[in-house]
Amino acid sequence: MVDLLDALRAALPAEAVLTDPDLLSGHSRDEADLCAAGLPAVVVRPRTTEQVAAVVKIAAEHRVPLVPQGARTGLAGAANAVDGAVVLSTVAMDRILEVDPVNRIAVLQPGVVNAALAAEVAKHGLRYPPDPGSWESSMIGGNVATNAGGMCCVKYGVTTEYVFGLEVVLASGEVLRTGRRTAKGVAGYDLTRLFVGSEGTLGVITEITVGLRPAAGESLTLVALFPSTAAAGDAVAAISAQGLSPSLLELLDQTHLIALEAYQPMGLRTEAKALLLAASDTGSQAAADLERIAALCEEAGADEVYAATDSIEAAQLLQARRLAHPAMEKYAAEMFPQGNGGLIIDDVAVPRSALAALLDGVEKIAAENGVAIGVVGHAGDGNMHPNIVVDRADPASVADSQRAFDDIVELALALGGTCTGEHGVGLLKRRWLAREIGPVSLRVQQAIKAALDPEGLLNPGKVL
Repeated sequence: MVDLLDALRAALPAEAVLTDPDLLSGHSRDEADLCAAGLPAVVVRPRTTEQVAAVVKIAAEHRVPLVPQGARTGLAGAANAVDGAVVLSTVAMDRILEVDPVNRIAVLQPGVVNAALAAEVAKHGLRYPPDPGSWESSMIGGNVATNAGGMCCVKYGVTTEYVFGLEVVLASGEVLRTGRRTAKGVAGYDLTRLFVGSEGTLGVITEITVGLRPAAGESLTLVALFPSTAAAGDAVAAISAQGLSPSLLELLDQTHLIALEAYQPMGLRTEAKALLLAASDTGSQAAADLERIAALCEEAGADEVYAATDSIEAAQLLQARRLAHPAMEKYAAEMFPQGNGGLIIDDVAVPRSALAALLDGVEKIAAENGVAIGVVGHAGDGNMHPNIVVDRADPASVADSQRAFDDIVELALALGGTCTGEHGVGLLKRRWLAREIGPVSLRVQQAIKAALDPEGLLNPGKVL
């Protein structure tokens, strides 16, 4: 251990090598509940690709696991440390290196916060569309590592569609550049997409080239309240079938409405079983688009449909959706006091046509297992996040919650869906990944891991 620390201190500035016990403990895990985590031996905060390469080489020489971390906002345990590991934190790699309005790209380090990138490119009349719920704190490197989605992905797609190129430090310490700066490019295998979503198991991302889009037009927002979550799912299917492309189509169930109103009162109707939040950013066409969406919601059985009266109310509704996670954390803490209340956050996606069946099924699973489950998510692309409330101190509650978690994933796969829509596999979904992709695909993915990380030191135990 002393040799490892001495080598790291020789390669990095003194302030970049951290061993304070409280800090090590704070870097042991991300925000996933009930996922195993170890205590790292050291946390390093490099600022350059060269420093990252030096850290990777030192870890390899000492045969010590290396776990990349960003803001640790993940929800699948992908950033959890293992005992004795070197945690490589990218928080100091926070520079936006270039914004090119002509070619509509930006080049940045992985520690840039999503919201900071959005603010910078907005100065040029541009936008970076992926917007995970944690966009004000999550970092682009983590977004890329998990192929994050967000609320606007129903129209604009997920992270991988905006990553043009990467700089990656491999397990050998070599620096690989993938992709391009051009709008088109098909030379060779698509290594960029290989690393997007790889959760730090194939290399450490040190630079990202992302594509940008022109700023959206004027946006209008509406809310539809439903007597059941399944009815809201039917409305989503109808909206899709009509070829409409809302820029946002989010669902919150009654549990979330109650939690949000308790967390930050804003007059939400907590007697509704589900709320569908829709927006259109098509400028002069937005009002007509929302009229069609409103009619389809009413046909699906909505009790009430109303449009935001102005941009302030629209922003408040959007903020309510972004507060869903902290509101549910408070809800769980109050249900099981003394620090025992927690959440097991599932992340499944199904075809839009199966959304109603998924929502109806989750309600039955909650009843069968005797647990409280709040459902929120990106209804427009079938990606739901059932939040299972658990008493951490009660083994029976943990067992019931884990059984409900498995039942939900089982249901999603049976409906033609996937075990994770955007949070990633991490520790939470390893067993389900093998089930979903099958033995042939699993062997191919294991072969890729072995080729790029033959010693298995990069983020060990995650994904595969």
